[in-house]
Amino acid sequence: MFTPHRKSLTIGAVLTAALLAAPVAAHATDAPRAEAGPRVAAAAATGLDDPAKKDIAMQIVSSAENSSLDWKAQYKYIEDIGDGRGYTAGIIGFCSGTGDMLDLVEYYTQVKPGNVLAKYLPALRKVDGSDSHAGLDPNFTKDWAKAAQDSVFKKAQDHERDRVYFDPSVKQGKSDGVGTLGQFIYYDAIVMHGDGTDSTSFRNIRKRALTKAKPPAQGGNETTWLNAFLDARVWAMKQEEAHSDTSRVDTAQRVFLKKGNLNLNTPLDWKVYGDSFHIG
Repeated sequence: MFTPHRKSLTIGAVLTAALLAAPVAAHATDAPRAEAGPRVAAAAATGLDDPAKKDIAMQIVSSAENSSLDWKAQYKYIEDIGDGRGYTAGIIGFCSGTGDMLDLVEYYTQVKPGNVLAKYLPALRKVDGSDSHAGLDPNFTKDWAKAAQDSVFKKAQDHERDRVYFDPSVKQGKSDGVGTLGQFIYYDAIVMHGDGTDSTSFRNIRKRALTKAKPPAQGGNETTWLNAFLDARVWAMKQEEAHSDTSRVDTAQRVFLKKGNLNLNTPLDWKVYGDSFHIG
């Protein structure tokens, strides 16, 4: 069973720089797409960017997005889940209707011209912002699966996941003074909601939380802040029917927070959408 990947249709790619004191910038259709290129060397891994913690984060997100801990099996995943965002695909649920799938295929084509998905770029540009399959059917899903056998495409998915979702959330989390769990809470929020200008985007979830508490970097208590952020996240999820099941917060992230597991240490046990998961 695949669970819905949910992002705002206002998402489009922007640069991940200039995040420290301000909310992270990711996809927004009113912002220019970032030019793909070499990434700046990452700071020392001290939180969710530690390789072992990052793998845990990917497993937890995959439990909600794909009902499986095997996130590496999702490079080939693609389907229209009927959420108004067109095709949802890959390790983080890139969507044909929200701009990030287009950015991914553009980047893949930059690093490997003439790849099997390059011919769909005109169609992906046309369907961006809609749920249309025009120009993609009938072979796009087959070609996506074929591309997923290519290590270059897998690395391209990793690149775009980090550029748009993972790196910005970790950077904002470190700026706010939250630990590994807090950085994961940010990451899961930006994966689901993106960071556009609408009221349910990551930046506005964070802004809503700021009316109730302060992050540690501003003198607040970390647990109090994360609870306020999760309260704002739940509010945002309930604004759309597709988001109304808040178990990925209630029976997963809240569980870790209530146990005081701010470093996201294993073992971890949680439930999401009724399914139980364990990482030893």
